[in-house]
Amino acid sequence: MFDVGDKVLYPMHGAGVIESIEEKEVLGETSAYYAMTMPFGSMSVLIPVDTKADIGLRPVVPPIRAREVLSNFGKCTMDENASWNKRYRENMDRIRGGDIDAVSDVVYTLMKREHEKGLSTGERKMLISARQILISEISLSVDCSCEEIEMAIAQVFND
Repeated sequence: MFDVGDKVLYPMHGAGVIESIEEKEVLGETSAYYAMTMPFGSMSVLIPVDTKADIGLRPVVPPIRAREVLSNFGKCTMDENASWNKRYRENMDRIRGGDIDAVSDVVYTLMKREHEKGLSTGERKMLISARQILISEISLSVDCSCEEIEMAIAQVFND
């Protein structure tokens, strides 16, 4: 069980801080919920405590791991030549899995493709979502602003 103040990653949504644990009644059943705030868009979500394992809720990576991911950004070995359909499915699976390395690879690959060829609307939305997930986790882990992490990631393409 997580505690108030814990920094956690909610796959497909991003990282945030548990602000409280609340009892809520839904459809006549009372359950405990994590009330979590997220750095992007000042969003708040309620996550049922008893589903944390099912949805992949996990602590954010330690700062040393986050810095490692950031320094390795751009050293991706994903297959970029697969068909759009296959790429989209594989990228979505990587994001859903919640692994920071997999999300980082998706972000890099889509950013590279965007610079070289452009992205379809679906891939552009995926890039925005994956970038938010990656940046929010690294930002919370190393206590930097999202803007600083965004600039560090963009720097890979400015060199």
